[in-house]
Amino acid sequence: MSGSSRTKTPLQWLIDVPVTLLCWGYFIFAFLFFFSFFYIGSYLFSSDKEKSFQYLNHRFFKGFLTLLRTLAPNHSWAIDPQVKNIRGSIIVCNHLSYLDPLLFLSLLPHNKTIVKTKFFSAPVFGFLLDVSGYLPSSTEGRFAAKMIEQVENMGDFFADGGNLFVFPEGTRNSSTSLEKFHKGVFKIARMYQCPIQVLQISGTDKLFTPGHFFFNTTLENRITLDLLESIEPKNTKGKMTVSTLHEKVRQAFLQQETVKEQVPQ
Repeated sequence: MSGSSRTKTPLQWLIDVPVTLLCWGYFIFAFLFFFSFFYIGSYLFSSDKEKSFQYLNHRFFKGFLTLLRTLAPNHSWAIDPQVKNIRGSIIVCNHLSYLDPLLFLSLLPHNKTIVKTKFFSAPVFGFLLDVSGYLPSSTEGRFAAKMIEQVENMGDFFADGGNLFVFPEGTRNSSTSLEKFHKGVFKIARMYQCPIQVLQISGTDKLFTPGHFFFNTTLENRITLDLLESIEPKNTKGKMTVSTLHEKVRQAFLQQETVKEQVPQ
C-alpha cells in the first residue's frame, strides 16, 4: 500500500522517524514536566475530580494533535464544525486507527469513553482512566461494580453536557463492511433517552497505520470527520427499543457508503 512502512523511501524514513519520536516524546515530557502538576492539583483540590481530569485530558490531546498536524502538513483535516458543539449525547463512530479516540478527546472537553479493561491496570495511565470516569469494556470481576456505578451516574453526566463517545464495532475496521455492533451503548441511550450522534471518520489509518509504530507524515491524505445523522429517542414515533436504535445507526453508516459509491471518482 502506498505510504506504508514497506514502501517508504529513505527520504520518507528520514522525515517520519524524527516526527514520530517528537510526537511520542510529547506524551512523556509534556505530561511529566507540565500536565502532571495540573493533574495533581486537580486531584487534591478540585471539587469535581472527574470533570477536571476530563478537561485536562482534552487539553493534553489537543496539544498532541496540534503538534502532529503541524509536523505532518501533507495531511489535510476537515472536521465538521457541528462536532465541537455536541453536548449531552452519545457519539458513535467507525474506528480506523488509534488516532481516532485521541481526536475525539482533543475535540470534546467533557467526555467519557469505553476503554479496554487491561489499561486500567497500567501504572499512572490506569489511575488517570479511573479518575476520569472512563468505562471498562469488561463487566467481570472487580470491574463490574465500576461499570454499574458509571452507568447509574450517566444521567447526571449527560444533563451536565457530557458526551460518551464509542466505537460500536469494538475494534478497528478499515474495510467498508460493518462488523457486528455491541449493543451496550444503545441500552444506555434508551435508558436515558439520550440523543445519538452518528459520525464517520476517514483517513486516520493513512496517517497512523494499525500495526505500525511510525507515522506516515509524507503521504498526501485527507482526514475527515462528518456528522451523518442525529437520532433523538424522545422524538421518535412508536416504541424505541435497543434493536431499533441499533438498526438506525447501522442504516446511517450504510446510507453514507451508498452515497460514496454513487459519487463519480
